[in-house]
Amino acid sequence: MTPSPRPTGSLLALDLGTTTGWAIRGFDGLITSGTASFRPGRFDGGGMRYLRFTNWLTEIDRLSGPIGAIWFEEVRRHAGTDAAHVYGGLLGVLTSWAELRGVAYAGVAVGTIKRYATGHGNANKQAMIDAACARGFSPVDDNEADAIAILLWAIETQGGLA
Repeated sequence: MTPSPRPTGSLLALDLGTTTGWAIRGFDGLITSGTASFRPGRFDGGGMRYLRFTNWLTEIDRLSGPIGAIWFEEVRRHAGTDAAHVYGGLLGVLTSWAELRGVAYAGVAVGTIKRYATGHGNANKQAMIDAACARGFSPVDDNEADAIAILLWAIETQGGLA
């Protein structure tokens, strides 16, 4: 389900991973961002990170929603197998959560976001942080900086249509 250029409700942008970066533009136009950790605890079963992610999405929707559209960084290649598995699991949860609620979602290529934020499609983590800071944000790490860039890209290009 692809988001429309002007969705109703809040816009949520995600950089999926064990530490997920997020940025949201609420119905009032205010942009808030941060990170959420889905690292499993010592005694957690294999699915707990995904249950926590589901609950986190539901809470974001309840507090800042309703969410009208979700944009996420679409990663095509991971350096490690574990990272690929975590990303795939979180993506599966995200898409099923959104489908169940009728929330539009779409992925944005990594190079597209990096090029939008920095002018270079292969920008490093620090360049992404610097780009977010230059726009007036104070990201704690590259995950939050990536989510901010995704959200700004979605707003300013109307989801790639402008």
